[in-house]
Amino acid sequence: MGNEGKIAMVTGGNKGIGFEICRQLSRLGVDVFLTARNETKGKGACDLLRKEGIRVRFHPLDVDDPESIRRIHEYVEKESERLDILVNNAGVNLDGEKTAENVDIETVDRTIATNVYGPLLMCQAFLPLMRRHNYGRIVNVSSTMGSLTEMAGGYPAYRVSKAALNAVTRILANETMGTNIQVNSMCPGWVRTDMGGPEAERSVAEGADTAIWLATLPDGGPTGGFFQNREKIPW
Repeated sequence: MGNEGKIAMVTGGNKGIGFEICRQLSRLGVDVFLTARNETKGKGACDLLRKEGIRVRFHPLDVDDPESIRRIHEYVEKESERLDILVNNAGVNLDGEKTAENVDIETVDRTIATNVYGPLLMCQAFLPLMRRHNYGRIVNVSSTMGSLTEMAGGYPAYRVSKAALNAVTRILANETMGTNIQVNSMCPGWVRTDMGGPEAERSVAEGADTAIWLATLPDGGPTGGFFQNREKIPW
């Protein structure tokens, strides 16, 4: 199956890496749903892409809200009857100044709700559509800060959430083994976004590259892996 005619959804697509993923997938001929919690910002992002000659479709989505996920699932099933690519990019980092000794549990809850429960609920919503057509590429945007091999101090809620997201990736990859559905995690690196800051070493295009690669893997490609720069990295 070539890229033409594929349908993708990118969460948190109104800015940063998510916006760039929408741009690059659309340039490859993929029909992209750009989603965002804020409708004004989401539609504004679509307008910016249209000025570049890139057409994407907007739909509001709050991954913290199961009802919002239900609504977008119903819309996609009615409009397209399929979803080929799901990029779980929406995420938060709320505890940069905290340690495991002093982080408040409310911050941990909020971080896990967005970074773990959100992607899991999205996969639960759209995996049946992928199974129906025996085709799917799920990309979970994670971080080496969630790697147990490289685990360090600081950012406890964020680190725990990304480690848990990687676990979700491994579980779903195992549960879809033997199908043409591939589930992988990736780390974009330190990217110049609102989260990464202006001093980050990588552009958004560089940060999005591995996600694009995983989203468009050929049949028989890897599943259940953790990647950066298109290479496997340790969990």
